[in-house]
Amino acid sequence: SFQLNEPLWNNPTRPQWFGGGRDHAGIHSILLDPDDANHWYVGLSVAGMFETTDGGATWHPRNRGLRADFLPDPSSEVGQDPHMIVWCPADRQVMWQQNHCGIFRSTNGGADWMDVSEPEGPANFGFAIAAHETNPEVAWVVPGVSDIMRVAIDNSLCVCRTEDGGKTWQALRQGLPQGSAFDITYRHALDVSGDTLAFGTTTGNVYLSEDGGDSWDLLNHSLPMVHSVEFATI
Repeated sequence: SFQLNEPLWNNPTRPQWFGGGRDHAGIHSILLDPDDANHWYVGLSVAGMFETTDGGATWHPRNRGLRADFLPDPSSEVGQDPHMIVWCPADRQVMWQQNHCGIFRSTNGGADWMDVSEPEGPANFGFAIAAHETNPEVAWVVPGVSDIMRVAIDNSLCVCRTEDGGKTWQALRQGLPQGSAFDITYRHALDVSGDTLAFGTTTGNVYLSEDGGDSWDLLNHSLPMVHSVEFATI
């Protein structure tokens, strides 16, 4: 059974939530600490990331260092717009966030965030992000043009990978369509297992890489819009 978490729903910061936050919280990322059942993080599209250390009895915003270009105060602690939040399972202090206003990384469990977007490159706007399971320096994103234009940049699909904690990004294109690609990948449609990645797109394509993203194979091109991709052990 489910019940509403009143302390989050009625958080003192609620008046600062924006957009649809009056009616729905827009929760998309839930991270549960495997070593502490009372420690969770949630990502809200209308407010930012919140942390609880007492099983949901109290919640605290963790958005210092993020930027919301659409707010009067872009550095406001509440009112940020994360699209997806993940962590490195081997080092959960390292968190990655694909945000409405760029890509951000934290090395202290979300207490502080640093903008690691590519100023002049494709690794900037998007929805999906994945973190390497054992290497906290490695992450992947699938970039798009913008919130208004949800298609691949220059109509050429790519996955961007960093291997140095976001200092630099590499656009990986081998096996992906370079022209007439009107795809974008939504927040839950990218997954990683070891060096194997898979992602699905809004036009029903699913791609697989078995070499960390260096090259890609098309698995299916006739699906409806793909909202979620996840590896499973059978």
